[in-house]
Amino acid sequence: MLVINTDIAIPDDELIERFVRSAGPGGQNVNKVSTAVELRFDVAGSPSLPEDLRARLMARRDRRLTGEGVLVISAQRFRTQERNRADARARLAAVVLAATHVPKKRVATKPTRASKLRRLDGKKQRAQVKRGRGTRGVDTDA
Repeated sequence: MLVINTDIAIPDDELIERFVRSAGPGGQNVNKVSTAVELRFDVAGSPSLPEDLRARLMARRDRRLTGEGVLVISAQRFRTQERNRADARARLAAVVLAATHVPKKRVATKPTRASKLRRLDGKKQRAQVKRGRGTRGVDTDA
């Protein structure tokens, strides 16, 4: 059981773990032992997630989320299978916990009269500077 917070927990039978060989340096050990973990969690078909949380997870633009709604987390930071397994589970919990945060609705506001005047004054000053850069009236024969 992967506990996310007091309200949400994911049973172990919803998580699919696959152990593969790690990439990168590691000597002879890397060629013999499958220490990297590929953790799969079906977000779209999980009965343990509330509907609003599932919708927020599916709406995220995350490259780890497949088209079918399966979240794939790969962990190969450590040299042992147990630590990589714990790392993958912790990262899954962090992703789900981040999706529990409901974003605040943006309240549309109008710019104040003073801010409009400041913007227009800045534009006028900039135009004056650019107007002064011209070569009008400058004698270039000398």
